[in-house]
Order: sequence, then structure tokens, then C-alpha cells
Amino acid sequence: MAEEKQIWRIVPDTSIIIDGRLSSRVRSGEFRGAEIVIPEAVVSELEAQANRGREIGFKGLEELSELRKLADRGEILLQFRGVQPTFEEIRLSKEGRMDALIRSTAIEVGGLFLSEDRVQSLIAKAKGLDVEYMHPKTLDPSEFGPLKIEHFFTDDTMSVHLKNGVSPMAKKGPVGNVRYVRIREEPATSSELFSISKELIERARLDPESFIEMSSSGATVLQIRNMRIAIARPPFSDDMEITTVRPTVVVDLEHYRLSDKLKERIASQRGILIAGPPGAGKSTFAAGVARYLNDHGQVVKTMESPRDLQVPPEITQYSPLNGRMEDTADLLLLVRPDYTIYDEVRKTGDFLVFADMRLAGVGMIGVVHSTRAVDAIQRLIGRVELGVIPQVVDTVIFIDKGEVAKVLVLAFTVKVPHGMVEQDLARPVITIADFETGKVEYEIYTYGEQVVVMPIGPSIEGRKPAWKLAEEEIRNVVGRYASGPVEVEVTSDDSAIVKVRDEEMRKVIGKGGNVIDRIESILGFHINVREMQGEAPKAAKGRKYGAQSRVPPEKASLSGIERAATASSVHPLIEKNKKHLILGALELAGKDVEIFLEDEYLFSATVSRHGEVKLRVNSDLASDIMEAQDRGELIEVRLI
Repeated sequence: MAEEKQIWRIVPDTSIIIDGRLSSRVRSGEFRGAEIVIPEAVVSELEAQANRGREIGFKGLEELSELRKLADRGEILLQFRGVQPTFEEIRLSKEGRMDALIRSTAIEVGGLFLSEDRVQSLIAKAKGLDVEYMHPKTLDPSEFGPLKIEHFFTDDTMSVHLKNGVSPMAKKGPVGNVRYVRIREEPATSSELFSISKELIERARLDPESFIEMSSSGATVLQIRNMRIAIARPPFSDDMEITTVRPTVVVDLEHYRLSDKLKERIASQRGILIAGPPGAGKSTFAAGVARYLNDHGQVVKTMESPRDLQVPPEITQYSPLNGRMEDTADLLLLVRPDYTIYDEVRKTGDFLVFADMRLAGVGMIGVVHSTRAVDAIQRLIGRVELGVIPQVVDTVIFIDKGEVAKVLVLAFTVKVPHGMVEQDLARPVITIADFETGKVEYEIYTYGEQVVVMPIGPSIEGRKPAWKLAEEEIRNVVGRYASGPVEVEVTSDDSAIVKVRDEEMRKVIGKGGNVIDRIESILGFHINVREMQGEAPKAAKGRKYGAQSRVPPEKASLSGIERAATASSVHPLIEKNKKHLILGALELAGKDVEIFLEDEYLFSATVSRHGEVKLRVNSDLASDIMEAQDRGELIEVRLI
């Protein structure tokens, strides 16, 4: 009787299936004829990863397909055993729930347990399983061949863009003259992109100098040597896409021909922003600064997500710790580097981390997207307290087309802002000056409730830049008293013309000019109120300037009492108590009204539901009304 061929049993965990080496060992003959039992927990974990769009999930499912093909050819026996995990167990896979289910299946069926997970292997041995720990596969760099993605690159290619159904595109050319061009007429296919992504993920796993930077639902970011690769697939993107970026040049700081004064400033532990539009060469310059500082004996670290600055190995590159740059900053504050390069500073949290580290005494260099040098500073406003901005950032280096196009420096002072003359307008001001010439180009200060970034330049047609800001502030203040449109023209550093509608003039001027006096006191401007409509607007400034109230032509022939009646007005019953002067107008209860004294506007109010308008008895208005009543003058409450 012929001897029966021995069959042994192998139980792999998830890490072995993802790695893909089990099918390779079968094809090599090492495991040919074995019974391979796949725990259902492994299948569920791979399915969950693939459903979230993670590349490792698809890679594991592909290995299961390879094992099925080997079973169909009779080279192995393939079984699926164990219980399927619950949704809660899948959700808690990071806490070890899935690993526990996989071990339970291995204990149940017996055989050789394979794992690349060191912790899983140690626990399985403690449980009494026969375990083979397979060290994660790595290769010597000399064993690597060229990647498929590299065939799309030439020496001057900055980035390659592949998308399903679209002709491959690339950005080519020197910094400052980059062109987006088609590099192949034939569109990329789904199978081609899948093959490229599989190879890239495999290389990131095997190459000790490469890594998977991020893997989430529909998106994977890899760093393979000097290439940063973003792989996107549905549901995150509308179709599969691979974008690969690499630096075309490594530039030392000497290339930029910086002055010794600027180099000295850079090396003196400051708060610096490297700004510029996308593709201008900001990261290249930042890497050059990092190498310069390192060569001059400074301890330099980087904060990057992803890590793609081309820096020497002496400079450690940090990514978000626990997914948070705040935690990375906490660690760096313990390390206490001389300088930290933060690439890129975009969100409010990034600016807060940058500011916190700078105020703790660490030299900081941040990379910021902006179209002008001053725009980088404006991104700090509202995120960092205005008074500490120069302590957080005192230098902005603007990069355009690969060159240093502008350097701005910030300083804090207390002064009268440019274009204003009144000494009582002095306030804290941040000046922004050109580094080389020392000429102040912008001032940042508060004006009213606004934070203003005011350019300091030549007057346009005799008008100073600050006048436009003053006109807006005057318009806002006068608008509190006039419900209609307000036109403002500043005519000098301390005077302006304000035009309002005829019916609004009395409100703006007030009795005896009391309202306009109050406005002038608030603004520090002399205000000349004029009528907006009419062929020849008249200057007016209340009773003390001799202005007369105007009566519409259609009512000019009516007596004062008749005009009052047509205007829905009443003569109020005036009473006085210890606290208030009360104007009784029961007919207009709940209505918005205006109070007039001999046809001159005093103020506006809302009549209470009891038909009363109350004034504090010690107020100026109450005194005026009581004096007018004693003189027998006419007081009216008119419906607006």
C-alpha cells in the first residue's frame, strides 16, 4: 500500500496575508501540499480596510485571490474557519480584539501559526501555539530595480499626474518657468494605475529608507526616497489618481546670493516666514536654510506632514505625533532645538503651534503660501494677538520664481499712524519695512473695531491712504444717527464733508448741534454736514450755526398745527418724577417716533405700550424740554 502524502496545517494572521509571502513560499515548494486555514477574522479585517479605501486591504485581498488560484490547481488545500467578528470587534481592532479572534481560531484548528507581528507572535507562544515569526521583509537598496512611475520622469520633471482615463501629465522645467504638459497621448487605465500603486506600496514596505506616511479612507501617502506619492481612489476621489512629486534640484543657500546681513539675521534664532505662491521654490529654499544652519553649528529639526524636505541626515524630520502637531511641538520643546523648520503653516492650529514655540524661545521658520509678502503677515491677524506678532514673526522672506524677491522686517512701536495728525490718535503700531532699504511700506494698527494693514505710499491726487479708512469710519459713526445713505469726503487730515438726505440732517446735527458735537468728539474730525439732494447743497451745522429747519414745498402753506396733524404728531403730556421726565403720547403707544422742539429735531425713541417716553431727569435733553415748556415753546412727538 502506497504511503499517504503528509499534509500539514498552516494558520496565517493578517500581517502575513498583506505581505504576500505565503503564496511565494507555496510556489517555491516550501509549503506545497499544505492545508492553509484562513481565520474569518483575517478576511473581515481585510474587507474593512478595503472598504475604507486603504491600499493594504486591497493588497491582502489580492493575496487571498492568489491562494485560491493555487488551491484550484491542487497545490494547497484552502479553508476558511473561525467566527466572523462583530462590527464592534472590527472597530476595536487596534486594541487587539481581532488579533485575539485570530489566535482563537489557530488554537481551535492547530498547526503552524505564521505572523509578522512581534507582539502577536509572543502572545501566541505564551498561549502554547507552534509559532513561526517572520521578520518583516526588507531588501538591500542594490536589489531594487526602477519603479514603473520613474519611467514618466525626466531630469527636469517636477511632478507626474496620472488619472484613470486621462493622458498622463507632468510639470516640467526650471523653477520659475514650470509648464504643465502632456507626456503621453494614450490615457492611463485602471489596471495600469493599480499595478503602479501596488508596486509603490510594496517598495514603501521593503525599502528601509521609504515609508507609508498616511493611509486613510480612499487616500494613501507614501514617501519613497525623494519622491512623495499621493494615491487617491473612490470614494475620496471621483476616480483613481496617482500624483508623484520630487525635487528637481537641491540648492544651497549660496545659490540665492544673500547679503551677509540677511544671513546673519537668519542665523540669529528669529521668527521667519518663507512665503510665496505654489511652485515658487519655498521648500527648496527652506531646505537650503536648514542645511546652512546645520553647517553653522545649530541644532535643527523639522515639522512636516508629509516629510519631504531634502535635508542631511543630521537634521531629524518629525511628523504629527499621535496625528497632532501640538504633540510634536511638546516633544520638541523638551529637545530644545536652536531652530525648527515648520513645513507648511496653513491652518489656525499650525499658526498657534508656531507662535507657542516661538514665544518659548525656539527659533522658528515657517513655510506659508501667499501671493505677496505682506499677505503672509496678514494670515497671522486674528490668530495671534496683534501686540505679539513681531515677537512671533519678525522677518518675511518672499520667494518668487526660485529667487528671493522681497524681505520684510517687522517692528513694534507706539505712534500716530501715517496720514493722521492728531496726537491723541497715537496707538500701538506694527511697522513693516523693506529689509534692504529700511523704508516702511505698511503699518498695522487698530482703527475703531478694525485691524488695518495700511500701505504707506505716495498720495493719489493729493489724497492720503489713511483718508479712505477715515471716510469709512466716519460713515459708520454717522450711520448710527441717519437711517438713509451717507456720503463722506475727507478734505484734510482733520476735516470732512458729510452729505445726508434733507430729512436726516436734523438727526445728525441735533439740538443746538449737540449730536454733531458728539460725533466730532468720537472721530477727532471737524464735520461739515450738507444736504445730499438739491441743486445747491447748503452747509449746515444746527441751530448754533444758524441753520433753519426745512418744510417740504407741499406743506409750506400749512400752519404749524396743521402740519403736525398731517404728520401724525401729538403734543405730549409732560410729567416729572424723582427719576424721569415722562412724555405722555398714548395715541402713539408702541410706535417709533421723533421728538421735536419748535420744528427742530431732538431725538428718536419708541413709545412704550403705556404710551410713555422716559428721559432721565438729570439729562441734558430733559433740561432742554423742561426749559422750553417753561418758555411756552411747542413740543411734538411725531410718528416716523
